[in-house]
Amino acid sequence: MKSKPTKIYILLLSALIVSGSCKKSNLDSDQLSQYSPTNLDNVAALRGSLNALGANVRQEYFGDSAPMLTESIFSDVAVDGTTDKNTPAQDLITRITPDANLNSDDYTKVGWYWEQEFRGVRFANTIVSNIERPVYSSQAEKDIILGSAYFYRAYHYYRLVHQFGDVPLLLTDLDSPRDDFYSTKREVILTKMKADLEFAEGVLTDNVNRGEVTKGAVSHLLTKINLALGKFDDAITSANNVLNGSRYGLMATRFGSTAADATKNVIWDLHRMDNKSLPNNREGIFLVIDRESIPGFTKLGSQLMRNTVPAWHFANVKTPSGATALTDAISAEIPLTRMYGRGIGRYRGTPYSTKYIWTDNTDYRHAKGMWMDMTDLVYNNPALKTSKNEADKALYGKPLVQYNSTNVAARFQNGALDTIRHWFGWPHYKVFINSTNALANDPYWTPPRGTNTDWYVFRAAETYLLRAEAYYWKGDLGLAMADINTVRARANATLLTDVSQITIGTILDERARELYWEEPRKTELTRIAYIFALTGKSAYNGKNYNLANFSDNNFFYDRIMEKNDFYKNQVPTLQGVNYRIAPYHVLWPVPISAQRFNVNGRINQNKGYAGFEANVPALDQLP
Repeated sequence: MKSKPTKIYILLLSALIVSGSCKKSNLDSDQLSQYSPTNLDNVAALRGSLNALGANVRQEYFGDSAPMLTESIFSDVAVDGTTDKNTPAQDLITRITPDANLNSDDYTKVGWYWEQEFRGVRFANTIVSNIERPVYSSQAEKDIILGSAYFYRAYHYYRLVHQFGDVPLLLTDLDSPRDDFYSTKREVILTKMKADLEFAEGVLTDNVNRGEVTKGAVSHLLTKINLALGKFDDAITSANNVLNGSRYGLMATRFGSTAADATKNVIWDLHRMDNKSLPNNREGIFLVIDRESIPGFTKLGSQLMRNTVPAWHFANVKTPSGATALTDAISAEIPLTRMYGRGIGRYRGTPYSTKYIWTDNTDYRHAKGMWMDMTDLVYNNPALKTSKNEADKALYGKPLVQYNSTNVAARFQNGALDTIRHWFGWPHYKVFINSTNALANDPYWTPPRGTNTDWYVFRAAETYLLRAEAYYWKGDLGLAMADINTVRARANATLLTDVSQITIGTILDERARELYWEEPRKTELTRIAYIFALTGKSAYNGKNYNLANFSDNNFFYDRIMEKNDFYKNQVPTLQGVNYRIAPYHVLWPVPISAQRFNVNGRINQNKGYAGFEANVPALDQLP
């Protein structure tokens, strides 16, 4: 594979973001394409359109309060830890409504997904609708561009139907304003996307620039769609297309710029910013590229350390005597901010994802120096060195004392420590985005938040877990266990031996260990909930589900209430907001703005939200 990163071309506004109509679009705030583009008559322009699609995918992972946070908090692995405000999505029952603010750093990014996923559909349709216009050097060149566009359209529709359920299906670019959109059944959309990906699988190759669509990426996405449709043999076949060749596999030996660092391991190498796109990295199947050299680059940075690391630096964290324990000064003698990042705890991992699943002390992913707990930090406030309190003076440079309810080792100023925001563990190996040295240097933010980095969207470790899932649904538990163990073996975790213990929970646990801030956890839980409802297969909790009452009784909700202590116990924040979630959150609300101008059609609302009573039967065939 070529190692040169894909360039992101900025197209003329008339090509991708059209304007000039007095009537607002029905599907997103930037409008669906309303006029046929006039400048997509050459191969370079179509390739530029594909690169714009890649840039669109990149937005989900980066920036402050990145959209991936919203995917995570509608799941078992995380909640929104911003406890100094009452606006974030914590009480989901009151906060998530069709007419709420659904696209804000201080609220949620549900609306962002509706807008951006349909923007991606529009970009892809622009290419599909103009595919015959250029003169190509060969049929293969044309097929690669078309197959890549099909991939992006399927990528966005896969997400949309597991976020919002039945949605409008658009297969061509629009040449005039419309106000007559109708929802199409989820299974109809997925079936069409499956057919498109099967075409793409036959024409794409893996010999492309990093960041471009690979044949492996098509097969990986096809595996997810095959699973969603209940076609488990097809899912095994498409996963085999990724894993049984020589191109993709797990990185099991040290590699890249950090290979000589004996204090780290291959998991650390795998997630270094300068290793992800290396030609010899066989694990990356599909990545987004984030480099200053790319035209259109914005200096937002990943900001992962800001979003996911606890707010350890707040003055609320004290010594046992009540003195301020820590400083975030980048010039400090012990510069914790540059060593680990200055977090604000937006992404608050649940006890399930930060404690309960980590039972194996040999697992590289939870080893010292890879995974951080608050007690791995040290007292670095320079005032402690000259304190008149001898106990405080002795603490300087020593690990933080474990917080518990009976001591004040890290107390909150006016009561108990806010352990939601200030006291939890995190995967340092995954979120530490630095420059080329051991400390965090950030050219965009001071203190550092996490500079630019490439990011995995699809990785071979997930392909193994998807194939394991297909085997599980078929009842081939031995093969499922073997694929899970392949991932565990690379992480130096103890291998599973009891095939009778393999459940969907086993797979979800391994996904939580392996795919932090990579998998869209809400999307995947909803997909699995649909499969339980489609097949009627008993879950490990002894329950059976069906599609007739999907929004009232589903595996998605039961899994979250089992594993997410915040929602299960309706834990209160400092603002008096209780964490709550409902079964109908298996699907998000269609934003009211998407329906307001659709006067001659009906975009159905999901059950549990205002407007559901006006639904009409969704379309059951292609438009």
